[in-house]
Amino acid sequence: MLSLTGMLVAFWLVALGLGVLVMRHELDEVFDSALQETAERLLALTVDDLELRQQADGLEIESLNRSGRREYLVYQVRDPSGRLLLKSDDAPSTVIQPEMDKGFSDTTKYRVFTSVSPDGKLILQVADRFSNRREAVRESAVTMLIPLLLLIPASIVSIWLVIGRALKPIGALRQAIATKDGGNMAPLEEAHLPEELTPIAHSVNLLLERLRNAFAAEREFTANSAHELRTPIAGALAQTQRLVEELPDGPAKVRARKIEKSLRDLGHLAEKLLQLARAESGIGSKETEVDLLQVLAIVVLDLQRVPGLDRKVELRHPHLKSMPRRVDVDAFGIVMRNLIENAFLHGDSTLPVLVEVTGDHSVSVTNACDIVQEHELSGLKNRFRRGRTSASGTGLGLAIADRIVIEMGGKLTLFSPARGRIDGFEALVELSR
Repeated sequence: MLSLTGMLVAFWLVALGLGVLVMRHELDEVFDSALQETAERLLALTVDDLELRQQADGLEIESLNRSGRREYLVYQVRDPSGRLLLKSDDAPSTVIQPEMDKGFSDTTKYRVFTSVSPDGKLILQVADRFSNRREAVRESAVTMLIPLLLLIPASIVSIWLVIGRALKPIGALRQAIATKDGGNMAPLEEAHLPEELTPIAHSVNLLLERLRNAFAAEREFTANSAHELRTPIAGALAQTQRLVEELPDGPAKVRARKIEKSLRDLGHLAEKLLQLARAESGIGSKETEVDLLQVLAIVVLDLQRVPGLDRKVELRHPHLKSMPRRVDVDAFGIVMRNLIENAFLHGDSTLPVLVEVTGDHSVSVTNACDIVQEHELSGLKNRFRRGRTSASGTGLGLAIADRIVIEMGGKLTLFSPARGRIDGFEALVELSR
């Protein structure tokens, strides 16, 4: 807007300057022509009048301008000796131009035209002030400048309206593209876009289609691989456990237990990869409402029954009898199980894990541990990213939970230290109403 308005103002000022130059030249021609015509007509009248009156002494013609108004043209009639014979009422008492050359001449105040009678006895000089000419040019320039003062705000408003209207589809298209991510790859609307933006939307849709195909192939490969691996892993784990029972104490039994642990970790990784594939397939929302408090109670009870877990989970939901949401039961269960397992793995084993449902319909999972630094906290939701910990894990739990919560229309926020404490770790799931 500033550039366009500045260009308009600059062009207008250039045009105004050229117009003033041309107008000044034309006004000079008009004024000069008026001087010459007035002098020629007035000289003939003056000669006739003087001859009729036969006045030998200096004579001043009775002025018709007694109103006190300023005259634009003044004149003087004198003889060759310089004696004034006639003059207009507004003319000076001294000679305007002492020179007697016929034609145009200039003084400091006047533009003068000199005319001489045929017998050379009378000299008539008609003059107009330069101030009159400058005033005419100045008033004309101001008249031309007034529209410019109106043009500047009008141009800004007009350009703002036109450009705003023209850029509105671009803003809508930009906003539509900004919403696209791994969970939202629906094609862009092309029907209502201007002709200039349709190729851009079409290109983005082609890119989204290629990304959908790539992600689908990746999810299918991940899910199939994890699914196919579960059976042989379970078989190898069973055989290894049987081998551990049959081997006598010694180095071989120690190595067999290490193999058993590796197979357990591999099975856990396969399970996480299956959950990740499901999370990326869009399982977050459903049409029917479910009570998430019941789902949460089942998840907590299930985790407390896992063999080898001596930790306690405290579930708190004060003043809440139900928590209805249009979300998938399995998806919410995966989120809470991953968050609680993460608290088990990385928290203080001597203190319980707190699962609390707050009044604003959000769920927090808190465990006691050392403070996680802020620069590490921001990256924990990335895949295979783990903080400074010696505990076993895949680095996928928080990434899976974050992905599913986003598909539910919610938000997963991590805090360390936990809110209201000086240490610990808290994962807060905020669900939309």
